[in-house]
Amino acid sequence: MVDMSSESEGRQAHWDDRYTTVGASAVSWYEPEPIGSLQLFDRVGVTSASSVIDVGGGASHFVDALLARGFRDLTVLDVSQVALDEARRRTGDRPEVAWVHADLLDWVPARRWAVWHDRAVFHFLTSPAERATYRNLVRQAVQSGGVIIVATFAPDGPERCSGLPVQRFSPEDLAVELGDGLELLAGTRSGHETPTGAIQPYSWVALRI
Repeated sequence: MVDMSSESEGRQAHWDDRYTTVGASAVSWYEPEPIGSLQLFDRVGVTSASSVIDVGGGASHFVDALLARGFRDLTVLDVSQVALDEARRRTGDRPEVAWVHADLLDWVPARRWAVWHDRAVFHFLTSPAERATYRNLVRQAVQSGGVIIVATFAPDGPERCSGLPVQRFSPEDLAVELGDGLELLAGTRSGHETPTGAIQPYSWVALRI
């Protein structure tokens, strides 16, 4: 367990509550198969030889899909211990996965990875200072030549999620926001169907650092 500031503790309590009261398979971002993420992995040539960190991975089934594809160096980071425990139980606490309980904005990377994957964390960073912290973390955590894959709500997507405001981006704006000096490999849109049947538009980018 990491030491957390009061703001981090508030974020942890918020997301722990969402997973506890709503359930991991009923939260709006739940998807039984991480199709968009896997399609971008294939499109930009990410293979099972790559090390991957899934920031905000929580109870996502993305780690299950990567294990099924033979990935052997995976890290899942999330502020919610409830979410991490759910995924850890489901996957059988595999040795190929490191589980990191931390608030991304307070986290200090202890190593570098070949791939940074973020589905729906960046859009919760509504202040320029938070997004600057994120950009710095990416450069600390990703190997030279590594790949950054980020998905956020599109401009016509929801304005709020789980009671919190979000910042929406087009793929073009998202690539610009993530910083200069990155090579755009792919930018696309998708529609995510929530457990209640609503369709949420997402923007995706893949960049090389």
